[in-house]
Amino acid sequence: MYRNKSLKRYLDHLAARLPAPGGGSAAAAAAALGSALIGMVINFTLGKPKYEKYQVDLAKMLSRSERIRKRFLELVDLDVEAFKSKDINKALKIPLEVTRLCLEAMRLCPPLVKKGNINLISDVAVAAILLEAGFSSALFNVKINLKYLNNRTQARKITKELNKKRIFLKKTRQNLEVRIDGIIAG
Repeated sequence: MYRNKSLKRYLDHLAARLPAPGGGSAAAAAAALGSALIGMVINFTLGKPKYEKYQVDLAKMLSRSERIRKRFLELVDLDVEAFKSKDINKALKIPLEVTRLCLEAMRLCPPLVKKGNINLISDVAVAAILLEAGFSSALFNVKINLKYLNNRTQARKITKELNKKRIFLKKTRQNLEVRIDGIIAG
């Protein structure tokens, strides 16, 4: 649908008077950008003598970030399909997966402050910001869909889980910004 099309086409459709793509798809796209930046930082670090002792860790992190990035890209399209299906469970499942993957990807950012190429340290901050944005955006889509979920116990459980994750992502992003600001300032 969109993952193999141009960014221009996606943005044109996002801006148009179309029911989908919408905010859920955009949340996955923002998170995919954040995950791609993690990959970029790692790719510019691998093979550098200064970071040789981190090569094994970085290779594992790259594999994880690539898997997550590819899934975010799939979720861009799956969200559109879920919206069109009018199935509340599908409409809830996609943004919920986006939130969970944002958390997984965010956990890759703090180690990059130490193990990543210092010349790309600002890209780690941008990745964290985009992942938090993807999470927060998907969270709103979860919340709107939870209103229509008949199982109130499940809805409360999901809300509790996501509130904890939201706090963790926000703190992680804030801590990263402080650390990275300090590194940039010298």
